[in-house]
Amino acid sequence: MKKVRVGAGSAYWGDMLDPAVELVEKGDINYIGFDHLAELTMAQLTRMKVRDPSRGYIPDIVPWMRAILPTCREKGIKVISNGGGANPEAAGEAVVNLAKELGLTGLKIGVIIGDEITRERLGELIAKGIKFKNLDTGEEDISVISDRIVAANVYIGCDRIIEALEEEADAVIAGRVSDNALYVGPLMHEFGWKFEKPYWGLIGAAVTIGHIIECAECCTGGMSNIWNIAPELWKVGFPIAEVDENGDAVLTKVPGSGGIVNEWTIKEHLVYEIHDPANYLMPDGIADFTKLKVEEIGKDRVKVTNMTGKHRPDTLKMGIGYEDGFIFENTVICPWPNAYEKARKAEEILRERLKMVKLDADELRIDYLGINTMLGSTAAPLPPDYEPNEVGLRVAVKAKKREEAVKVRREITHLWTLAGLGAHMGVPPDPRPVISLWHTLIPREEVPTRCIIREVK
Repeated sequence: MKKVRVGAGSAYWGDMLDPAVELVEKGDINYIGFDHLAELTMAQLTRMKVRDPSRGYIPDIVPWMRAILPTCREKGIKVISNGGGANPEAAGEAVVNLAKELGLTGLKIGVIIGDEITRERLGELIAKGIKFKNLDTGEEDISVISDRIVAANVYIGCDRIIEALEEEADAVIAGRVSDNALYVGPLMHEFGWKFEKPYWGLIGAAVTIGHIIECAECCTGGMSNIWNIAPELWKVGFPIAEVDENGDAVLTKVPGSGGIVNEWTIKEHLVYEIHDPANYLMPDGIADFTKLKVEEIGKDRVKVTNMTGKHRPDTLKMGIGYEDGFIFENTVICPWPNAYEKARKAEEILRERLKMVKLDADELRIDYLGINTMLGSTAAPLPPDYEPNEVGLRVAVKAKKREEAVKVRREITHLWTLAGLGAHMGVPPDPRPVISLWHTLIPREEVPTRCIIREVK
């Protein structure tokens, strides 16, 4: 039975490089996928592109490719990356130039474009009668943000990844493809699966496998409840999925690498960031997580079977990033003795000062580090004799106008002196602009994509 080994080389922009290098050098893999994008990353990258048309992609892509491309070329490992961000063509050009520098002539780079929806295109679609209902709030009138839109990008599937691989691309650079499409594409290409009914269950399996490994170290002991038994996390190994053409998979990592792969690390990530486990909607298919079987079959080897799924949706998710005011955040540390009482007094002083300057804010949060920052109102009551060495007072404000956020920045500095309550943690930063997301759906047929093949001469 044919098997394909795919490795996850990145979970986010800024992830570790050395485990990815280890994968290509020691993982005996056929493909390596790099996920660099989060929900708001596209809007941030679009701003970069507006300032400089040669930018707008993940800067990591060049040093990462420098570190792995020669070995991948030597071993025949294909690279699939969404590091193209908001400017896949510029990213492709950068990788082509790098490959020339490295002497990798004949290398083929597939560049996928088409996930961006411009303001003008949005206007055309609205004129056609398409509603872009906010999936979070239920709002249907997108005009309330139309003059503040920064970027609109669609989560596309693996169609063009498959096309690039059929054109014998050695590396594929995309923008906002779904995270697991980085792995669904190679599996569909290798096994000849099509977007047709006989293959729906197999594509559901591929989506499931991609979902498990897409966040790299998060299924090999990172971000885990069993962190205390995961060995040598400082040299954690990234995951490998060995997939059979029947859709079964064995999940593992490079022998001798840090971290752990067991039943629980796989289950933990299986349920990460999902809503309905019977209907995990992705652009390539709908996976059903309710019937699968997870079984440890050896050290750092977990077999996942009985995965299934349904046809791919007729609509695609679109994230519209829009300007939404400003945020200021800073922390003051109140020391022993009476640290908690000092923090409460500091909050009282700050709130009264903000009344005096007539703060106009959408939201003001004041939390106590070590007390309730994470748990909020659900935090357990403090015991009567509780006497911490220090308590941090975290202050955060969101306001429509920058000058309102600046008021909080100015007033928090007075806690350095008033009643001698706090030790400030550095110079307060400037307020930062907020980009919020309007999640919505767009008909699949309204998102034409294409693949451009670049060959290194």
